[in-house]
Amino acid sequence: MKKLMMMAVMLMAAVCASAQSDKEPVNAYFTTDEMPDMIKWCPAPPDTIGPAFAYDIMQYFWGKQMRNDKERADIAIRDAVYGLDCIIREFSEPFGMKISKEETPEIYKVLREGTATCDSICTLPKRYYMRKRPFMRFNEPTLYPADEPALRKNGSYPSGHTLLGWSSALLLSEINPDRADTILARGLMYGDSRIIVGAHWQSDVNAARLAASAAYARLHTSERFLEQMRLARQEFRVKAGLATSVETKAYKKAVAKRAKTDELLRYYLTCTKCVGAISQRE
Repeated sequence: MKKLMMMAVMLMAAVCASAQSDKEPVNAYFTTDEMPDMIKWCPAPPDTIGPAFAYDIMQYFWGKQMRNDKERADIAIRDAVYGLDCIIREFSEPFGMKISKEETPEIYKVLREGTATCDSICTLPKRYYMRKRPFMRFNEPTLYPADEPALRKNGSYPSGHTLLGWSSALLLSEINPDRADTILARGLMYGDSRIIVGAHWQSDVNAARLAASAAYARLHTSERFLEQMRLARQEFRVKAGLATSVETKAYKKAVAKRAKTDELLRYYLTCTKCVGAISQRE
């Protein structure tokens, strides 16, 4: 019971994810303060008079040119919708299996909690540098105008979308390594979409890919993440028809145990709310 109470406290203290339709709290593997500090090890964004920024400008115009390719422009617009829903929609095909909370709960769980944890690594540098985005500097519209008011208030460096896309690609490649080339290609494309849309500089995207790799390495120091990743890989093998009878039996046992634990946890939280409501009335 003591262990169950601790789990409930962790759940109630979990990070809330606002970038997806699933409104349940996200139990991140690490806090922002526990993630590597990009300000201390990642180069600052280029100044506006050097060759690195000249390359950023060249890539901005490359992105505008790519908008002439309607198919690629449409992909960039789809990628502009930030969140796990977009990741699931765009990565299920290269992953080789439909990902959903209902059909692949273990994969969904590690993807949701893992990417939310990785995302926190960009919180400090975005706030610290508050870099102007290309569409602001050139005073030109993006391919996704609905985001522009929010983007004006949010630093450009590093790219949060790219960080989400690349960390998702790394995670899914670990679950299904046979499709790694296809998954990573889509992850690379996801970051390039930010340049095509006009929301980010090339250096924002490059820094985000580096940050995602550092954040993903940090995830592997969490025993809880490693256990969830083991369950996700196990689930993938079962769903793909690759599992042995022993693996299938172990997976079903783990799922049943998880269901029982979740049921007890929900009951405990319900009781806690009821006691709190009674106390307030008294």
